[in-house]
Amino acid sequence: MRDLKGYGRTPPDPKWPGGARVAVSFVINFEEGAEMSLSQGDAFNEKVYEVTDEVVGVPDRCMESHFEYGTKAAWWRIANTLERLGVATTVSTCGMAAQLSPWLIEDAVKRGHEIACHGWRWEKHAHMEEAAEREAIARTVKVLTEIAGTRPVGWHTRSTPSPNTRRLLVEEGGFLYDSDDYSDDLPFATEVSGKKHLVIPYSFDTNDMHYHQGFHRFVTARDFADYTTDAFDTLWAEGERSPKMMSIGLHLRMIGRPGRIAALDRIVGHIKQKGGAWFATRRQIAEHWLARL
Repeated sequence: MRDLKGYGRTPPDPKWPGGARVAVSFVINFEEGAEMSLSQGDAFNEKVYEVTDEVVGVPDRCMESHFEYGTKAAWWRIANTLERLGVATTVSTCGMAAQLSPWLIEDAVKRGHEIACHGWRWEKHAHMEEAAEREAIARTVKVLTEIAGTRPVGWHTRSTPSPNTRRLLVEEGGFLYDSDDYSDDLPFATEVSGKKHLVIPYSFDTNDMHYHQGFHRFVTARDFADYTTDAFDTLWAEGERSPKMMSIGLHLRMIGRPGRIAALDRIVGHIKQKGGAWFATRRQIAEHWLARL
């Protein structure tokens, strides 16, 4: 049954560290190499990027090379910027992407970022058969654990999960949270197969995905920064009485372009100047929430 009420008038006080009004969670989606491609033996090419196009019957080097920009150039620009700003993120990673570019995961770990699961491939799970999804979850966990040196504790599915996803995560074990939800400004617990399971909602609005031509809501770095800082200011004001959480979604091939990266400086600079924020990985948020509530 759907929950349309949530916490209602009385949301819990998570008592964020330092008395913060807002827990700010940056999520970097690492999907490069896990997208669909005829070059990798798939039945079709990925067709979602800054242009919406579908090349049929032959490899799409335009699409492939746009994804490759994410690992070749964008990661270093993003990672160096975040390191300079002193912000650790959650790198939501497709298992196949990590397998093809293990050096990126190793570098992310050295810089203090959390590695979480984003499926084996960058694909939709909505209609995935249960056995195939169970195998994809286990395989992703195995590969990320081997490369990162630490078992991932978070999961986020591309688009919508299947009816089985959350149950399969609980059956797999070892997960502190999933982010297959967009319904609140705070984490919340749900019951799965008789066990308590934490959900840390994600966000599609404070997200660089809007540089994609299909949306085209953001064009400049300032577009993304202005929208995101406006969102923070609202949560900050509300957080005086009822602390909140904010997710900011990033993609290597999106925010990592030279004309967009300045958005990170503007966003983080604004938040730091305002004060009252806790920059946290999703694992840190989950551990704090589970320890206190």
